[in-house]
Order: sequence, then structure tokens, then C-alpha cells
Amino acid sequence: MPDQSFVVTGGAGFIGSNLVAALNARGHTDIVVVDTLNHPEKEHNLADAVYREFVTKQAFRERFLAGRHPLVDTVFHLGACSSTTEQNAAYLEDNNVLYTRQLCEWCLAHDIRFVYASSAATYGDGALGYVDDHTLIPSLEPLNLYGRSKQSFDLWALQSGAVDRIAGLKYFNVYGPREGHKGDMRSVVNKAYRQILDTGGLQLFRSHHPDYRDGEQLRDFVYVRDAVAVTLFFHDHPDQSGIFNCGTGEARSWLDLGRAVFAAMDREPDITFIDMPSSIRDKYQYYTRADVAKLRATGYNAPFTSIEAGVDDYVRNHLAPTMDSR
Repeated sequence: MPDQSFVVTGGAGFIGSNLVAALNARGHTDIVVVDTLNHPEKEHNLADAVYREFVTKQAFRERFLAGRHPLVDTVFHLGACSSTTEQNAAYLEDNNVLYTRQLCEWCLAHDIRFVYASSAATYGDGALGYVDDHTLIPSLEPLNLYGRSKQSFDLWALQSGAVDRIAGLKYFNVYGPREGHKGDMRSVVNKAYRQILDTGGLQLFRSHHPDYRDGEQLRDFVYVRDAVAVTLFFHDHPDQSGIFNCGTGEARSWLDLGRAVFAAMDREPDITFIDMPSSIRDKYQYYTRADVAKLRATGYNAPFTSIEAGVDDYVRNHLAPTMDSR
């Protein structure tokens, strides 16, 4: 049986490079990686990967729009600007919306499976909950331009009917190896590890909401290997289409996460609180928790990794060895 073929956009990035590694682990090497190597860590992300070709986004976009790109079995579209502080609306419209629509239309025209990254940022402040019901999507109000760009494509997919033939994943707070290039958008686990190494302690944002005590703001934290497993599920099951939450279904506090990092480093917790910057205070999410009933209804029944187990693996097997080698 011939090897299946894939395109992974954002393939040198965080979730993308972990997905390429998972495809390699399955024995797949006919992979076109689409990305921009604009950071040394992104090159490191692909150091052990086996793939057919690396292509820049511009070259790839020109190819498929001109009908010159070879057809593949599945396109995993994970390449997008993921900065929640990006203020260039025109750039986000082109990069996160138009590019995604063009690629989706190419896939649909050639019966190629299209699995793309949406985002939990589309839920805004969570006032309408975190249920991935298609009828609720038009009512969501993202808090930033990044979230709006993801919402914009989700809406197009619904209105065009494409949603019935593709799979979109609203990733919640994903953390894990291969995120070193993300700068300020790195997970708190990654930042906390380095802060604890440098200072011995960890600073978390103070709560500015009367219903949440300091450090008890809640998030749905997803280990990247689980995010990849869900993503691959929708390649394995092309009969399952729609927009789905990709989260654990459990909300945990920043204190829980911080304590897990200290435990993985074999240290006693030393956590203090600092004021949240006023620039993000009005757009801060105090609670996120994916409703995973719809995901489970597809037949995806694998357990999700607890933050204690995920952080322990990330710190001991990825962050610590990396720091020790430098």
C-alpha cells in the first residue's frame, strides 16, 4: 500500500512540528512542510523530522492557486499568526482568513481532507459558554483581532457549507515541547521553568475579578501530544466533520500549574503575585473549559493527560535536558 501524503502548514511551529513527528512515528515521510524558518528554534523543531519537501508559505500558496501543487491525502492547516496581541488587521485578514479559505477551497475541489486550526480565543470572555455547537458560533464575540480572524473563517465555513466536509479544532491552552520559538506566546509552563531556574520563584498575575482569588483563574490546559492525537483522529476519520473543541474538559488553576512545575523540578513552591498589565486586564479570560461532549460523540475516547503528568513529562524529558545541554 503506498504511503499516504500530507501537507502540514506551520509544520516547523509548535503543534505542527509535533504533528510531523507523530506522522513520522506512524511511518509516514511523504510530507510537505510549509513554514518560514525565522527562528533558530523552528529549525531545531525539524532537526529529527523526515519529510519530502520544505516550502515557504508564499511559494506553497502560489503553487496551489496556480494548480501546480501535487495532490495529497490530507492537508493539516496549522499555519497562522497566533499572536493574541497582533494589531495588523489587514495582515490577519490575509494570513488567517483569505489564505485559509483559498487552501480549503483547493482541498474541497480535489477531495483532499482538510483539518484546520481554529481557536478557543473565538469564545471571547466565555459569556456564552464553551460549547462547540455550530448554531452558537455566529453569536460569539472574540476579545482580540486574532480571535476574530479565526472566527471569521469559522463563519465562512458554516455559511458556505464547507463545514460539512472539513474539520476545525478549537485548541485550548496547549503546552509542551517545541514551543521555544514562540517568544511571549510560549506557555506559562515554559516561562515558569526558566523563571524558577533564574530566580528560584514564580510570579503569577494577581486576580482583578472579585469572583477569583489570586492564582485561581482557571484554564483548560492541553498537553501537545493530546492536541496532536485529536488532530490525527480527524484524518483517520474523514466521515467526522465540523468544528470541535480540543481541550480536556477540565478547568485547572494557574496555581495548580505552577505547583506542578515546581514538583517536576523537585522544588518547594515559591509563588508570588504581580498586577496584571492594564493593557490586557479588560480582555483577560478568567475561566475556560472545553465542552468535549461533541468530540466524544465522534468516537474519540482517548484520555487526556493531567497537568501533573503533562508538566512532569515536559519539564523532565524536554525542558531540563535542553537547558542542561546549553
